[in-house]
Amino acid sequence: MAKRNNLLIFILTIGVFGILNTEMGIIGILPSIAEHFQVSVPKAGLLVSLFALVVAVSGPTMPLLFSGINRKKVMLLVLGVFVLANIVSIFTTNFTIALIARVVPAFFHPIYCSLAFTVAAASVSKEEAPKAVSKVFIGVSAGMVVGVPIASFIASVTSLQMAMIFFAIVNAIAFIATLIFVPSMPVEERLSYGTQFSVLKKSITWLSIVTVILLNSAIFGVYSYLADYLKTVTNMPSNTISFILFVYGGANIIGNIVAGKLLTKNANQLVASFPFLLGIVYILLFLFGQFSLPMAVITLIWGILGGIGGNINQYWLASSAPEAPDFANGLFISSCNVGTTIGAVVGGLFISEMGTQYVVLVGILSLILSLVTILLRNYKYSPTRQLSV
Repeated sequence: MAKRNNLLIFILTIGVFGILNTEMGIIGILPSIAEHFQVSVPKAGLLVSLFALVVAVSGPTMPLLFSGINRKKVMLLVLGVFVLANIVSIFTTNFTIALIARVVPAFFHPIYCSLAFTVAAASVSKEEAPKAVSKVFIGVSAGMVVGVPIASFIASVTSLQMAMIFFAIVNAIAFIATLIFVPSMPVEERLSYGTQFSVLKKSITWLSIVTVILLNSAIFGVYSYLADYLKTVTNMPSNTISFILFVYGGANIIGNIVAGKLLTKNANQLVASFPFLLGIVYILLFLFGQFSLPMAVITLIWGILGGIGGNINQYWLASSAPEAPDFANGLFISSCNVGTTIGAVVGGLFISEMGTQYVVLVGILSLILSLVTILLRNYKYSPTRQLSV
């Protein structure tokens, strides 16, 4: 049983990596895409922004619509859509068609990711669920952070089409592995849409949603501009910047492993301490960001905390609505995308008004606000207070 569960979680991790890699990997090849389709880089950027927008909008609803269908069939459907969309992207020379080939799978993105977290958590005991979810998060981190430089490298040494083929191959491997090794997973107890939507009536759910938005804004509002920070503030050469980005990605994966262990011990304490820990890193980043060696060490610690932060976000929302896990994970995915968008926009404003060095302010402000919602949730829903009430 343990071996079967480990294999299932590994396949889910590959699947999540393939889907996140398709979403984020495109960032590393935007200039090549703009040149290939003969459009401007901002227009090529629609392939990123529209994808994220669709994910944010469909996050709560699509997992809900598919929550009553056999989970293996749903996973195969989503992976199949991503494989076909990637194949279309490889061969098309029309930018509009390429845009459609990005938008369509974006609707299915939240279904698989939500399902991956739910299935991973359900495959083990309740106490071990955070560890299982943290393993799936390795695929999320790898797709979001490592996929970008990999796609960029493949495109630079071979061609744009080869980078797109890489996206398709990863999704195809996940599809085949799911088809062969994942057992049929019919939904034994289908929750009504009304039951799942009812979690939105609880204040704990909304406190958790706001917290996730703020924490993701704190992380990605600064990380989105890491390459620019390293170039303009730290004055690093391009090859060193690529290495530092890999360091962040590797540290992110380490953070996922660490988070799984910490969340099984004292989750509330970890979540409450997180804004302080990341805040210290941002203060150090502001003070010592112009020095290469300290910046490398800061990025390593930052990357680990970034990985922990992703797991915290999923746990915080999932634990607020355990009676509707698929819907809760959909809310998590949507909230993360909203937080990333807000953080990137506000971070850009700080940079344009004050300079790149001050982008850390969006992180610090978001962390201060998130601490308020975290402490409020911990106070209102602490076990001792519930007993006294």
